[in-house]
Amino acid sequence: MTTGAHTPSHPATRPRRSRLRTFLPLGAAAWLVLEIWLLTLVAGASNGLVVFLVLLAGVVLGSVIIKRAGRRAFRSLQETLRQQQGGMTPAARPNSEGNGLMMLGGLLVMIPGLVSDAAGLLLLLPPVQKAVSRYAERTFERRLRAAGPGTLGDAFRQARMHRPDGKVVPGEVIRDDERGPADQDPHPPLTR
Repeated sequence: MTTGAHTPSHPATRPRRSRLRTFLPLGAAAWLVLEIWLLTLVAGASNGLVVFLVLLAGVVLGSVIIKRAGRRAFRSLQETLRQQQGGMTPAARPNSEGNGLMMLGGLLVMIPGLVSDAAGLLLLLPPVQKAVSRYAERTFERRLRAAGPGTLGDAFRQARMHRPDGKVVPGEVIRDDERGPADQDPHPPLTR
């Protein structure tokens, strides 16, 4: 007996799994095993107290780095806002870049382990910060250009509006004079 439903003769094709989703668990497990192995080597060469002091120093140093980078970022934000309120366009400050990477470096130093400490300390070096930020920016721009419809990258691309002078303005413009009676707000603000 046949029903009205037609079953496809070919199996549904699943989308291909990304390399990140494939190798991230394997990489995290390998990193964890390496960190534990290095800490046991240090403990074997000295004693457990030295390992504890190394881990404690990493937490303290990482928190100092994160606090310093956060203060720099906040100071930069305050200065930018002050310049905008004064009617000036904010000037680019080369030493205000890298606060996010500096915070990431501090976080890596705070995570227990010697490999993460080394990676965090490398991220504190300005040439490494510049190289990582350039690579991340190029990758992000390439992913945005390759984004298909209905993805988050497509939403970012659509949210950019170009002014006549070529500047990119994020957001959406809604003019009151273009709104018709059907577009009027059904819930006017409450007033007394």
